[in-house]
Amino acid sequence: MKTMIVIPTYEEKENIQKLIEELFNINPYFYVTVVDDNSPDGTADIVKELQKKYPYLNLILRKEKKGLGTAYIEGFKFALRQNMDVIVQMDADLSHPPQYLPQMLLLLDEYDVVVGSRYIKGVRVNNWPFKRLLISKFANLYVKMITGMPFEDCTSGFKCIKRKVLETIDIETIESKGYVFQIELLFRMYTKGFKIVEYPIMFNEREGGKSKISRKIAREAFWKVLKLGIERFYDRKIKL
Repeated sequence: MKTMIVIPTYEEKENIQKLIEELFNINPYFYVTVVDDNSPDGTADIVKELQKKYPYLNLILRKEKKGLGTAYIEGFKFALRQNMDVIVQMDADLSHPPQYLPQMLLLLDEYDVVVGSRYIKGVRVNNWPFKRLLISKFANLYVKMITGMPFEDCTSGFKCIKRKVLETIDIETIESKGYVFQIELLFRMYTKGFKIVEYPIMFNEREGGKSKISRKIAREAFWKVLKLGIERFYDRKIKL
């Protein structure tokens, strides 16, 4: 299956080269697309240099920072235009170990979506302070209670997705710009009845750079989840 890995970036110069090299070491025939929001630290320049070595490496360079959600949608649309069979989403900060990809991709023989999960079969997180872990677990509990989704890690940004899934859910209608995009994407796939499975991964704290989570992003997530819960209750998409 033709597989494209979509990686949004903003100021990830400390991580992007290592991630790209690890991906192509696993499979030199992966297609990798970096969607960079004009990072001032030169992330895109590193990718451009690596393109000389890796012919299946693509760069979508955007003019400004527009948010994680819009970056993924742009990358997904590019993958669909390139006739990919499978689209993978993962973070650029090395928190999602690439070595899990072969087994996750194999599961697509049976499932439509495979989610790299930190919380299936126990808690699998490296180097997180207890407070951050508690917030993450509470957030996932909140999402499950409000939306009715049965998954342990609703906020995971590590997914392998069959082409037909993204074509069916109409990714253009996804509104979330911040990290709640992960929740809305999973919600759209779940409510369309696709077969989704969680696969246990060890999540690593980023090795370099800074987290992009802010209070604004957290507020968006809180209200967006409520909206999704209302949609689920009334069984139709709404606008608030």
